[in-house]
Amino acid sequence: MKQLIRMIKTGSGDLSMNLFQYDIFLVNLDPVIGSEIRKTWPCVVISPNEMNDNIRTVIIAPMTTKSHRYPTRVPLSFSGKKGWIVLDQIRTIDKSRIIKPLGKLSPAVVREIKEVIKEMFVD
Repeated sequence: MKQLIRMIKTGSGDLSMNLFQYDIFLVNLDPVIGSEIRKTWPCVVISPNEMNDNIRTVIIAPMTTKSHRYPTRVPLSFSGKKGWIVLDQIRTIDKSRIIKPLGKLSPAVVREIKEVIKEMFVD
C-alpha cells in the first residue's frame, strides 16, 4: 500500500507496462492548471499502439462521473459506475504518470470515441 501511495504522489508508475489504445489506466494528473481535470483519475489511452510502444509519452482522455451530456463527452459504464470519457480534455502525458491498468473499453464505446474524435479534429 505504501508503494501505491508513493506512486500516486510521485507519478512513478511502471514504465515497462504494456499500454494499448482504448485501455483504461489509473493516472496521476497533478499538477494541473485552471479547469483541467486534477488528481488521480481513470483515463483512456487514445494514442495508437505504435506510439505507445516507441515513445515515453501517451495521449489520454480522462474519465469522470461528474459531467453532463456534451458533444465531446462519451457516456459509459465502468466498474459499476456511470460516467463520461472527456474528449475535450485530451492531453499528452509522460508514462511515469500511469499507476496501474484498470480495464478495457467495449467495442461500442471505442466506435463512439472514434466518431467524436473524427468530428472534433477531421470534419
